[in-house]
Amino acid sequence: MSVLRFIFNLAWFIMGGLIMGLAWWLVGLLCFISIIGIPFGRACFVIGEMTFWPFGQESVNRKQLLGHEDIGTGTMGLLGNIIWLVFFGIWLALGHLASAIACFVTIIGIPFAIQHLKLALLSLTPIGQTIVNRSEA
Repeated sequence: MSVLRFIFNLAWFIMGGLIMGLAWWLVGLLCFISIIGIPFGRACFVIGEMTFWPFGQESVNRKQLLGHEDIGTGTMGLLGNIIWLVFFGIWLALGHLASAIACFVTIIGIPFAIQHLKLALLSLTPIGQTIVNRSEA
């Protein structure tokens, strides 16, 4: 199964994952300009890495994974997600949506389009989420 995952990840990387992963990292660099944006920037780099190689990884809510609330899963996380959505989330989601539409045009690109749609949803509210292996999810 890991060979198939590697093949899908390699094809994904070549056919669009590189561009969207770099977009996440660019947003992360922009977030690091201000001290307040550092937690957002860190999340961008983690999700950007997932965007490079998404097959075999899942995003899960930290509250469900850990069993307790933290600063990113409570009220501050909600506020952070609203700020994120206004400044960066909508643009990353539109990029993933455009990539998904381009992938849906071909039959072979449908698994990639589904991944782009998952990442588009994640890009709208990433605060309070963490990336884990599919076996841990």
